[in-house]
Amino acid sequence: MITPDKFFEQEIILEDARARLEPLTVKHFDALMAIALSNSDIWKFTLANITDENSFRHYFNTALKERENKASYPFAMFDKKENRYVGCTRYANISFKDKRLEIGWTWIDPLLHGSGINKHNKFLMLQFAFETLNLNRVELKTAGTNLKSQRAMEKIGAVREGVLRKHSINDVGVTRDTVYYSFINDDWPSVKQTIFKELYIL
Repeated sequence: MITPDKFFEQEIILEDARARLEPLTVKHFDALMAIALSNSDIWKFTLANITDENSFRHYFNTALKERENKASYPFAMFDKKENRYVGCTRYANISFKDKRLEIGWTWIDPLLHGSGINKHNKFLMLQFAFETLNLNRVELKTAGTNLKSQRAMEKIGAVREGVLRKHSINDVGVTRDTVYYSFINDDWPSVKQTIFKELYIL
């Protein structure tokens, strides 16, 4: 059993037949940088401005430092079908006292959008959050202009909660609205057995 006081020290690996999420380390840097710099659309709706190796290194090192500081837990995504690393995600805004966290900072090789890998990753992270960490709530958020991401969240059963207007300012100074979604533990059994049914029975 993983207790809150030991959470950040644990080497958490989440996997199924298609996906493996493993703790982000320096060994992932080169493979992920190649993806991060391959298509600027990856960063179009994010707060980060990733344009070259230096900006990506800052982003990457910040993720590692956040785990050290017990602020977030970043993962590298490995696609078993592709046999390669394909992106990043993390648990963040973690409050064990309130039994909640956020799944976010997610980006995937655009070549694999629509391939199903993100659904596998979200299932693994939600299952761990509700069934191992015994949380009450998992949050997700996206830019108000990112309609594709909003539809994707709704497709996997997340409940739209509302818009926080002028919520964040990105690295190039643009102010954005943020749309919040969530899953709660009361909903998880039904979501798991319907929306994620084909993954649950693997």
